[in-house]
Order: sequence, then C-alpha cells, then structure tokens
Amino acid sequence: MISLSSTALEQIKLSANQDENHSLPIRIAIKEQDDGSFHYAMGFDEQRLPGDNFLNFDGVNLVVSEGSKDLAEGMTIDFVELEPGKPEFIFLNPNDPTYVPPRK
Repeated sequence: MISLSSTALEQIKLSANQDENHSLPIRIAIKEQDDGSFHYAMGFDEQRLPGDNFLNFDGVNLVVSEGSKDLAEGMTIDFVELEPGKPEFIFLNPNDPTYVPPRK
C-alpha cells in the first residue's frame, strides 16, 4: 500500500518524541480536488474511524482512511530538502495525475 523512506521514518520518530506523540499514529489523508489533483495531509491523530487501515513501519503506526486507501495505493512518503534549508515531507504517488517520477 504505502511505503516510507528511511528519512521519512526517522523524521516521524523524531517529531513524535519531540512532541510527546510517540504513542499516536500518523493519519494520512488524500482528497481529490475539483481539478483532479490530490491534496495531502498528515498528522498525529488519536481518532479511530470506521474503515481505517493501519500500517506499522518499525514502530511507527500509519492510519489511512477507507476513502484515501485506493488513492494511496503504491505511494511513497519521503522527507527531502527541495530547497536549501527547507526539508519537507513529499508524497510520491503514481495515482496522482500531477505525479512526475523522480529522475535518477
């Protein structure tokens, strides 16, 4: 379903420990916009909703809602520095019509 890069996994662990959220899962949400593009959100969340899908990555729990599950299929979450000094999470999702595979 979803994969996490090693840098994304480490950043999530670091954030969880800094904010004392180490026991909360990370919820991943994807919403299709009117123009067909995807909007992504993620954050610590204690809610449990019907249809939630749970994934575990080396002690990090991710939650994906039933509505986002199909949109997230095959997605990779990475943590990179696209601009100097501005690291951020990115969503590499082949289901997103605006997705461009990374150049090797």
